[in-house]
Amino acid sequence: MMRISVRNGIPFTSFFGSVPTIIRLYSSNHSNKSIDFENVKCLNDAITLFHQMVRRNPLPHVVSFSKLFKTTLNMKHYSDVISLFREMRILGIPIDGYILCSVINSYCLMHRADYGFSVLPIYLKSGIPCDVVTFNTLIRGFFAENKVKDAVELFKKLVREKICEPNEVMYGTVMNGLSKRGHTEKTLSLLRLMEQRNTKPNIVIYNIAMDAFCKDGNLDSAINLLDEMKRKGIPPSIVTYGSLIDGFCKLGHWEKVKTFFSEMVNLNIYPNVHTFSIVIDGLCKEGKVKDAEEVMNHMIEKGIDPDIITYNTIMNGYCLCDQLDRARRIFGIMIDKCIEPDIISYNILINGHCKKKKLTEAMQLFQEISQKGLKPDVVTYNILLQGLFEVGRIGFAKKFFDEMLSTGPLPNLSTHNTLLNGYFKHGFVEEAMSLFNKLERKSEDTIIAFYNVVINGLCKNGKLDEAHAIFQKLSFIGLLPGVRTYTIMINGFCLEGLFDEAKDILRKMEANGCFPDNVTYNVIVQGFLRCSKISEMTTFMKEMTGRGFSFDATTAELLAVLLRRKSHHGHTSN
Repeated sequence: MMRISVRNGIPFTSFFGSVPTIIRLYSSNHSNKSIDFENVKCLNDAITLFHQMVRRNPLPHVVSFSKLFKTTLNMKHYSDVISLFREMRILGIPIDGYILCSVINSYCLMHRADYGFSVLPIYLKSGIPCDVVTFNTLIRGFFAENKVKDAVELFKKLVREKICEPNEVMYGTVMNGLSKRGHTEKTLSLLRLMEQRNTKPNIVIYNIAMDAFCKDGNLDSAINLLDEMKRKGIPPSIVTYGSLIDGFCKLGHWEKVKTFFSEMVNLNIYPNVHTFSIVIDGLCKEGKVKDAEEVMNHMIEKGIDPDIITYNTIMNGYCLCDQLDRARRIFGIMIDKCIEPDIISYNILINGHCKKKKLTEAMQLFQEISQKGLKPDVVTYNILLQGLFEVGRIGFAKKFFDEMLSTGPLPNLSTHNTLLNGYFKHGFVEEAMSLFNKLERKSEDTIIAFYNVVINGLCKNGKLDEAHAIFQKLSFIGLLPGVRTYTIMINGFCLEGLFDEAKDILRKMEANGCFPDNVTYNVIVQGFLRCSKISEMTTFMKEMTGRGFSFDATTAELLAVLLRRKSHHGHTSN
């Protein structure tokens, strides 16, 4: 298989300008022999056909090469698209804009949008204009890599320097990228910018803005946008109503959901499986699984067949309500309807059994996965590891993790955190620290959540000095403690009765611009209550209420116990 050639970190494509001469002349009399693209079923077929094409004399038309690039790209062999392009350049075979855009798209799909930029000089040297499709591909690539700033800067540069006029697709790409990362106001600003320029927003653009408002929980603005669409004669689509229904489901406003369902039908827009699944998901998350199943039955009556997402949603709802029998019943119905369960279906059931500490049944389901021709994913292993630690089967958990390393998917941050939590919970501090040191040396998973697990585990096992040493090391390795990190450390000191140290951490976190939350204050107050330090507790309680925080259930219970004890002692002394 051909691979990308890179010299000193720069892709080979940036050196193509140095090819001194065109090795092969491109005849204007292109080969008239038909090229059989239909038999290209795999990468080897594509490469074989490419080599057949380049040996023809005269060469096939550039359109034929473009078609082959499209086929290879659709098969997701991105590095091979780049390799074929490189060979074309070496052979001096003429290219077109579609081929260049395919190469840029391949880099972007490999999460290397920066390499995609190295192709732009070839446009200039070949006399091929960079169009809106080229730049839209790069913008989409930046968003895929979560490089929001780079994507927005490129878009602004295109507009500011009038390099190309963005079309509705480019606006949609930028708006979609921003909305998915919570930049709702910026998304709306782009819609307004479109109105001021030559490209007028269509239903797709409005739907992106609508979805952003709904996901943000800003349903009033979403309804205002719906009214605006109607005033401008832009009819809402099923996607529009899907976003609104999803937004109101999440807030539990079921009357509004019914209203929009009726409005859809009145406009001859009929709910599809996705629309019904949104409602089913909302009901399940509120624990109304029976109602969700009734909606599914209503959907079937209307001639709309539930898909695997619908069944998985209801199964998960029943598992969350500890109704495993009903979840298994739905699993059976799905199979009876000739819908094959996927790995998500099995993960839902395995998780349900693990939550009920039914590890034997969970492991049976795990064995069934391979029998059905499926492969367990990292989520499957993480669920079972968590379940094994919950029931104290430490030895089996270790063996299961070893099996994962030898035959399963690569462990992720969640896997390592599950192992560390499990070891610390059962007092296996040495095993936990051995794993921690190994992972830290590899420089993997070194994000603050990873260190939180270790600091918390050490504190709960009475290793306060070691925990504090790791806490102090964070700034040296370039990690900023978050409110959870500070709260864990404060709790560690409170558990040991070291309140001066706890208060010192509290003041340091505020000085560093990380402000305590409700959990932080409850942790401190609980510490004072356990040691019957009423006056200190009262002082912090005033500060706590002044900041709008309140006691949680644990703090309230500790206070009630202390008051009962004091009342009892008072009666005894009398």
